Amino acid sequence: MALPVAFFALFFAWPVAAIVTRGLKADGAWRLGRLVDVVTQPDIRHVLWFTTWQALASTALTLLLALPAAHVFARLDFPGKQLLRAVVTVPFVLPTVVVGSAFLALVGRHGLLDELWGVRLDTTVWAILLAHVFFNYAVVVRTVGGLWSQLDPRQEEAARMLGASPLTAWRKVTLPALAPAVAAAALMVFLFTFTSFGVVQILGGPAFSTLEVEIYRQTSEVFDLSTAAVLTLVQFAAVGAILAVHAWTVRRRETALRLVDPKTTARRPRGFAQWALLAGVLASVAVLLLLPLAVLVRRSLDGRGLGYYRALTDADGGTFLVAPVQAVWTSLEYALAATAIAVVIGGLAAAALARRDAGRLVRGFDALLMLPLGVSAVTVGFGFLIALDRPPLDLRQSWILVPLAQALVGAPFVVRTMLPVLRAVDGRLREAAAVLGASPWRAWREVDLPMVRRALLVAAGFAFAVSLGEFGATVFIARPDNPTLPVAVARLLSRPGELNYGQAMALSTILMVVCAAALLVLERLRTDRTGEF
Repeated sequence: MALPVAFFALFFAWPVAAIVTRGLKADGAWRLGRLVDVVTQPDIRHVLWFTTWQALASTALTLLLALPAAHVFARLDFPGKQLLRAVVTVPFVLPTVVVGSAFLALVGRHGLLDELWGVRLDTTVWAILLAHVFFNYAVVVRTVGGLWSQLDPRQEEAARMLGASPLTAWRKVTLPALAPAVAAAALMVFLFTFTSFGVVQILGGPAFSTLEVEIYRQTSEVFDLSTAAVLTLVQFAAVGAILAVHAWTVRRRETALRLVDPKTTARRPRGFAQWALLAGVLASVAVLLLLPLAVLVRRSLDGRGLGYYRALTDADGGTFLVAPVQAVWTSLEYALAATAIAVVIGGLAAAALARRDAGRLVRGFDALLMLPLGVSAVTVGFGFLIALDRPPLDLRQSWILVPLAQALVGAPFVVRTMLPVLRAVDGRLREAAAVLGASPWRAWREVDLPMVRRALLVAAGFAFAVSLGEFGATVFIARPDNPTLPVAVARLLSRPGELNYGQAMALSTILMVVCAAALLVLERLRTDRTGEF
């Protein structure tokens, strides 16, 4: 635990504490009254209300649209099911900037809806809600569908034989068993939408602002660190409460249920109702998930074909100091470095947490590992500039600053992927290796590593995908001569002109293809124990 604890203390706790202290302390005295002053401001209350309201609405809409798909993946067997599972998961690993760009191409000015019917939904709450459904659809399908596929269908069939209607049998037998998984999925979706930044920043416009967007505005545009610090504390408290409830629902989910092999529960569709449900889910996937991505690719192509892609090789001297295509190679280099860091930190933390003799303090660190996913990435990025500015950790001009920020987001995915597999390794195998004279390192290499190798590769893939798309912290610390892909897309979208818009769509398409390729590799490596969120 020494290295993970030191890493999170230096590169998460210290930067966040530095910016909060800078904002709430003046002339050596704490200005705690600033907390009340900020929270009671009408515009801040509106931000808090909209942040909560849109998160609740996004969660409800996601559950409404994704639960039927969870049933289809759990109970029905049909050709192309594994490919469709990968397609459904693609949006989750896409950077939020790409999601915003895809919906901008669909519902924005000169978007598909504007060209066909003269309808624009950008800068409206509906664009934000639909983009959040697009992004979180896979969370519900994977979390709920994973448990649903392991529930014994004979329990529901027994209720049907006793006279219950299909709806009553589902409501009284299946739903109570699924309730912990549904609650866990809902909390995860709420967490992701409550802290939404890239989607709201691109689609919301000046009319809509979440806590994360307002922290960014107060920090980078208004330069009001005290307000940003208060909003960071508010978000921190809200995320802590969400994670506490999530931990409770996960413990409930781990209670005894009659589980069976998921391969035995899926059947070919039978009857009109099941075929209609399958057709409806396929149609919703096509409209909600595939259409925005297809429109994104279409908008990246001008009338001459690949003109926007060719323009990426030219440095215009305005938006970037280098050719935009350089952002592709910069992002890949940063993501590879961040993946290496996340695998080391997350792997060590997972190994410590998997030990059966781990103390309460070590187990408590498991919850702290999730905080970087919910705490403002904007705060972390700006905190890097404030805290890491003095020797021996003066890293403001170092290239390693971006991978460090990205690794903070990737490490929790590594822990969540590797921990169940490490806990499943029989400790007696290590003891037998020790009896035969193997050192602890050799026992791990000969016993644990062969069993967790696939999980390690899956964890590395997830860390690579999320590092590649990290935006909130990177937008502060990426150097002008080395922009990452998400930062490059955001800068291009912020400038007027058809060429800038086309280049943003082209870079977003490249980023989408890279993330999708990484996900398809993960699906090839996936096992039943590492494939669910």
